[in-house]
Amino acid sequence: MSSWTVSDIPDQRGRTAVVTGTGGIGLEVARALARAGAHVIVAGRNAAKGTAAVAQIRQEIPAANVRFGMLDLARLASVEEFGESLHRSQERIDLLVNNAAVMAPPQRLQTADGFELQFGTNHLGHFALTAHLLPLLARAPRARVVSLSSVAARSGAIDFENLQSERSYRPMVAYGQSKLACLMFALELQRRSEAHGWGIESIAAHPGISRTDLIPNGAGAHSVTGMARRYLWFLFQPAAHGAWPPLFAGTAPAATGGAYYGPDRLSETRGKPGPAKIPPQALDEDVARRLWQASERLTGIAFPAARMQKPMPAVR
Repeated sequence: MSSWTVSDIPDQRGRTAVVTGTGGIGLEVARALARAGAHVIVAGRNAAKGTAAVAQIRQEIPAANVRFGMLDLARLASVEEFGESLHRSQERIDLLVNNAAVMAPPQRLQTADGFELQFGTNHLGHFALTAHLLPLLARAPRARVVSLSSVAARSGAIDFENLQSERSYRPMVAYGQSKLACLMFALELQRRSEAHGWGIESIAAHPGISRTDLIPNGAGAHSVTGMARRYLWFLFQPAAHGAWPPLFAGTAPAATGGAYYGPDRLSETRGKPGPAKIPPQALDEDVARRLWQASERLTGIAFPAARMQKPMPAVR
């Protein structure tokens, strides 16, 4: 597996992929999938950035089948609208890459629905999106959902007494919790897919430490982490390399449901895609079930409990 590169991505013609995030890892994932022939929908909340991302991909790959879709993960109404638009336009979805994220804003911020911004965007937004798109995913043969976690999940904990950071807010603590939630969601989604016969493979991945705008856009360019990103740039691998684990998870025949992939060198901070170590707390199935139930309650969206025969709206 350590020799895997993007040139090993199988032919993606005839497959439809939805990738959240218009820059950084999301852009690189979308670019590679488009180059392999997939129909790619780049989803994000900034129309200008999304249009620019699509234009960049088309300039580099003139035959690319790629378009932008408006999606604000910090607003559940937008998630629902995006899901409904895909139900109208797509027969099926073969790959969903839950990538977009917010990282460590200095002050506690809220989504449109009143959730702490990182937990609400990184986890709850993608939880709701996956629920809305599940019927379309179930229509595809061996569809995959790839959820992006982070090395920050290693120190994360699901604090049900402070899930929204209302009692206390520490930026990196909240970020670690949100990314642990993403990992636990991926693992629980695989268990539920197997239990209910959804036929969907749920796989987790993380990009290591990569040069993206995640830190400057969140903590700020002049924060400690932002300054490290600027002046210690050589410690961060290129975003294109950070996209390798999710691309492997989403396309490689060797990738398996319920697995976790990340870079294979320097404590999983850089390198080719390989198996990533799952933090012990992410393996607690009781906490995972409790988190799932809390996520359904908070979003007002319930996943179906049985095999699906045809696309149908997610329950609201």
